[in-house]
Amino acid sequence: MGRSSFSRGVDRRGFLTVGAVGGLGLSLGEFLRLDAARGEANPGTPPKQATASSVIYIYLPGGFAQQETFDPKPHAPVDYRGPLGSIETTLPGVRFGELLPHTAKIADKLAICRSMTHGEAAHERGTHNMFTGYKPSPALQYPSFGSVISHEFGPRENLPAYVCIPNQPNEFAGSGYLSSAYSGFSLGADPADGSFKVRDLNLPEGIDGARFDKRRRMLDVVNDHFRQHEKSDSLDALDTFYQRAYGLISSTKAQEAFDLKKEPDALKDEYGRNQAGMRMLMARRLVESGVRFVTLTYGGWDHHDNIEKNMRSQTPAFDQGFATLIRDLDRRGLLASTLVCVGTEFGRTPKLNPTAGRDHWPKVFSIAMAGGGIKGGIVHGSSNATASEPENDPLTVEDWATTIYDRLGIDARKELMAPGARPVEIVDGGKVVSQLIT
Repeated sequence: MGRSSFSRGVDRRGFLTVGAVGGLGLSLGEFLRLDAARGEANPGTPPKQATASSVIYIYLPGGFAQQETFDPKPHAPVDYRGPLGSIETTLPGVRFGELLPHTAKIADKLAICRSMTHGEAAHERGTHNMFTGYKPSPALQYPSFGSVISHEFGPRENLPAYVCIPNQPNEFAGSGYLSSAYSGFSLGADPADGSFKVRDLNLPEGIDGARFDKRRRMLDVVNDHFRQHEKSDSLDALDTFYQRAYGLISSTKAQEAFDLKKEPDALKDEYGRNQAGMRMLMARRLVESGVRFVTLTYGGWDHHDNIEKNMRSQTPAFDQGFATLIRDLDRRGLLASTLVCVGTEFGRTPKLNPTAGRDHWPKVFSIAMAGGGIKGGIVHGSSNATASEPENDPLTVEDWATTIYDRLGIDARKELMAPGARPVEIVDGGKVVSQLIT
């Protein structure tokens, strides 16, 4: 069959968009976007030297206050100390904010980094740092951690390599200059909702298994036709999208990974039947099933006003869910291979403002890490007496990102290919922080 007027007028992508895919009922959201011209799938397995095989990145958007959480200053003047008290933890001499009683009990599992620092006081720029390991650039869109990990290792067990709970949290959590084949798969719904169902995982009404297989075979015929007439690396990448979609829909095991009904009620109560708890429980299910990188968000922490009221409203659910996640991973034997990070875009100002809140402060803030080859029961670095700047061992974004990649067996100095055949290091200039790793 020659190149007909049909094939000249409607290319393969157009045909799939207007016909076959719609008939199958497939969209798979951003995970199946058709813009794959810049790359191809690169499946593989982590090298033997890796200590972590999965990552759970808990992101607290807005700017999580270090003074009210991981770095209280009980001896500072009240305008700096803030309205909340502090409590002892399982680590001698280490105190957390009073709203983290559950987390205080598992402090021996954590690496608390009290000297995180960068220079970006705007939400967007700070978020870019904390999702890519790079300062923002007008010349290049950098890929997120999840997309780089997806690019380096590919999927396992018919599951996406990178999943976002409940949705991609921001524009910097995407694939950047890499192919959109490495974008995160968004659930599209909140696991805390009573009617929670992951979008696009079920066949549409009226399509049974036999009809699904028939339409898949029809799509294969179309694929073969266009492959004969179009030579492009993007076609192979597009085929990867569809194969992953088929695997996700047809695999009972893959679908069960997203099913919180499989979890006992007692465990749901332990996590907390709220957004924080159910998102963290879902994250545990996904890494247990084979997902390599899970990012989840919870709350809004941009507390310019009345920080006490806002912290009391949101922190307890985070505290319960996070502590349960660490315990749950540990008792299942998963903590050693799962690197858990708690991050935010920056900290809050050392001194309370006139409306009893704290403003943006990137000079020093706190994050937490656990599992996956990270030392437990340590505090890395410190801030000064008023939490205004690092006192010792400042932790840069580049060093933090390089350490995460190292735990996964990825050399952050490796160069990936950006548009225009431009080689770009995964992280520019970072080093592994030896004090943080086992």
